Amino acid sequence: MRQPQQQPQAQGQQGGQLPVSQQDVQKAIVEGGKALVSSAEKLGPHLKNGGLTTSQIRNIYGMVKKMEMQEFNPHEFYLLKPKLAYAAKRARARGADQLSQVLSWAIDEVGTDEVKFQRFVDFFEAILAYHVAAGGK
Repeated sequence: MRQPQQQPQAQGQQGGQLPVSQQDVQKAIVEGGKALVSSAEKLGPHLKNGGLTTSQIRNIYGMVKKMEMQEFNPHEFYLLKPKLAYAAKRARARGADQLSQVLSWAIDEVGTDEVKFQRFVDFFEAILAYHVAAGGK
């Protein structure tokens, strides 16, 4: 069985390395808890420094919270990936591109698993919280 290629670090389109790897994000979704909080704690301030605003994050976060309130639909959830890509292009901020990359990794890890979907929601919420705590506007 062919293993998907792993990227240790990702670069945003305008440069700058992410403080977490794809493996860190996968571990956050699989394990939750300490791994999830650790990755979010690194990402929040990093994304703020990349020019991402709280309102830009909340636009996508609102969609995720609506999904959480309904019965889990893997198809609808997976369609977040193109919405993230679109939002990142509109935002024109390095942080938006990087958030799109990180959440795409997380979406791939969730797949059709409802428990992992809940960890995704927790992860996204923690990223938003650390972004605001770092002074994100």
